[in-house]
Amino acid sequence: MGEAEEKLEPSGPLLPDLSPDVLLPEAERRSTSPLRSRDFLLFWTAGAVDGLGTCASSLFLPLILLGAGHSAGLAGLVASVALVSGLVVSPIAGVFADRWPRKPMMYAAALVAACAMGSVFVTVALGHVLLVHVLVAAAVEQAASATYGAAASGTIRRLVPPEGYTRAIGYLQARDQAVQIVGPTLGGVLYQLSRWVPLLADAVSFLLVAVLSRAIRTDLTPERGGPAEPFTRELAEGLRFVCAEPFLRFVVVWTAGINALLGALYFHAVFASHAQGASPSSIGLILTLAGVGGLLGALAAPWLVRRVPAALIVTAASWVMVPTAAGLAFATRTWAYGLLLGGVSLIVPSVVVVLQTRAVLATPDRLLARMGTVLGTAGQGVAVLAPLAAGVLVAQYGGRAVALGCAGAFAGLALYATSRAALVVEEAP
Repeated sequence: MGEAEEKLEPSGPLLPDLSPDVLLPEAERRSTSPLRSRDFLLFWTAGAVDGLGTCASSLFLPLILLGAGHSAGLAGLVASVALVSGLVVSPIAGVFADRWPRKPMMYAAALVAACAMGSVFVTVALGHVLLVHVLVAAAVEQAASATYGAAASGTIRRLVPPEGYTRAIGYLQARDQAVQIVGPTLGGVLYQLSRWVPLLADAVSFLLVAVLSRAIRTDLTPERGGPAEPFTRELAEGLRFVCAEPFLRFVVVWTAGINALLGALYFHAVFASHAQGASPSSIGLILTLAGVGGLLGALAAPWLVRRVPAALIVTAASWVMVPTAAGLAFATRTWAYGLLLGGVSLIVPSVVVVLQTRAVLATPDRLLARMGTVLGTAGQGVAVLAPLAAGVLVAQYGGRAVALGCAGAFAGLALYATSRAALVVEEAP
């Protein structure tokens, strides 16, 4: 399950925040770490536990289906249906997360996910794997994860004062990058013990997420400007809010483009390395180096954002990705693929911190969940197509042509970011 932090006031400049935290002396505010907040630490830990559990199971669920005699096509269908279910549920959950108390939604969603994955664990442990059951359970788990993510959208604003947003978002980025490095390895170790162990770990992780979410003391109930409107009207309000704000439109285009291109480059590197005869361990090195780059970038992002103008970070990062993608067209070794992808992963977190901090500062609380799900669905929906597109294009045109095409697309995205740089004002403390 994830979390999204969002958006922008419809009109006019932001009023200065005169809360007691903001009135603290500058030195004292800068010395305060979000991790010293009990509730933020619980929220951060819940995401880490959940991410480890999900990585431990999701990568090996297709192997379980294959071991039960199902085809690779059916195993892929399960993964695709699960992803689509999350994308469909996410905007719907966003409406309710802006209506209802968010904390109960978070731990209730975690309990539903625990039951779904727990049922799969039981059937696998008993040796009775049914494709329909696994398909439904995976879809329910993804839908519950999307619900948790929608409810978690407003947590940063409630758990951390405005001057701590940059560091808090950086910590969340670093957590997610670390999970992506450790999670697959953990899943492999658990799978070696028995094929049902990763599923048990995932179910237990969801239970722990429910406990940690329940332990948060801060009131996460959204602010309501009036009585609830009809569901469809509130759903449309979130979309209209994104469409009406130039900054949010920029975020949608940039994040969707980056997600699609990075996904295509990752799978291009995997497919091209495999075609060159690289071993599975060598291909795994590519993902490891990319993950390490992302972790280092996330750890450095808060420091960088405090010292470099936000607009410069976004535009410079966008342009640096162009030669990096072009370099992949001429790479012939797996370590070169890994270093180049690691370089891209090193750059992206600072841009994410800039955009999310700006969004959190500017979005009305009553719209946080809906904006988060709109932006998240736009980015993830495009990324879902990346593996298929990369596979087809590599097979049709070759890896070099795909990498050069991605470099050209990055250049177009960089031009767009440069032309919209004025939107990325420095609202972050």
